[in-house]
Amino acid sequence: AAANMGSKTLLITMDMNKIAQMSCNPAIGGIAKGQIVREIDALGGKMGIVTDRSAIQFRTLNRSKGPAMWSPRSQSDRKQYIEQWIKELTSTNNLFIWQDTVTELIIENQRAVGVKTALGIEISAGAVILTNGTFLNGLLHFGRQQVKGGRISEPAATGLTEQLKSFGFIAERMKTGTPCRIDKRSIDFTRMTEQKGDDDNHKFSFLPNENRRLKQMSCFITYTNEHTHQIIRDNLNESPMYNGQIHSIGPRYCPSIETKIVTFADKEAHQLFIEPEGVDSNEYYLNGFSSSLPITVQLNAIH
Repeated sequence: AAANMGSKTLLITMDMNKIAQMSCNPAIGGIAKGQIVREIDALGGKMGIVTDRSAIQFRTLNRSKGPAMWSPRSQSDRKQYIEQWIKELTSTNNLFIWQDTVTELIIENQRAVGVKTALGIEISAGAVILTNGTFLNGLLHFGRQQVKGGRISEPAATGLTEQLKSFGFIAERMKTGTPCRIDKRSIDFTRMTEQKGDDDNHKFSFLPNENRRLKQMSCFITYTNEHTHQIIRDNLNESPMYNGQIHSIGPRYCPSIETKIVTFADKEAHQLFIEPEGVDSNEYYLNGFSSSLPITVQLNAIH
């Protein structure tokens, strides 16, 4: 937006090949969020356009309810979503990209006037915008095993948190969980309910020349069972959520599988969605099974 309005804009990012990486499930929209994507499109943003170009399934959620409850949601090809965004960014006038990590703000007269990077570069600026995501002193939990990182296989960003705290900002942690990915070749789809997308021309962008281009794919629905639940109950002492290792709060709308089983102890099954990661990928996303349990416990529970 700044570049389109004429400002010389520099985007500093750790890995130019991971721009627009969909950290959790490769989906855009959903309840409340889908409406926001349409508003972004109406205001000239590119999110709806890129989503339509990379979509492998489009569904309007809550069709059984009234129109006020309908919510657009699109499953994207994870790789295509990144590639389409990189094309958009690299063709935007006034926008430049620098691969590096910001470690410090340059402050003069109580005002941010630039940044310092891990490569020892100083860059001056009229304004600095921090888009930190999950990277500031990021920490990954696999049971009692802890690995520093912004997300899997990517380093955490250090330095900025400590500087911001020295300015008087309060730094706290938020928690988010994500499931492991499962191999398509290990899934028995015949025992699941197929969930196809909408067979119509619905899309996110209002622009008439922007349409879905990729092969459309199905998601699948299955359920946990009592055996799954018992494995998780037996290992709650290994869960950072319940052994005191994690003290932060998480998003209300996607609780971990451990939280579901503790909070809804009377339920014999929890719904899971098996979602494709892309047209050429063997990876499927196990939506509804986010967990911080040890890898062996997760594996046994998923089996």
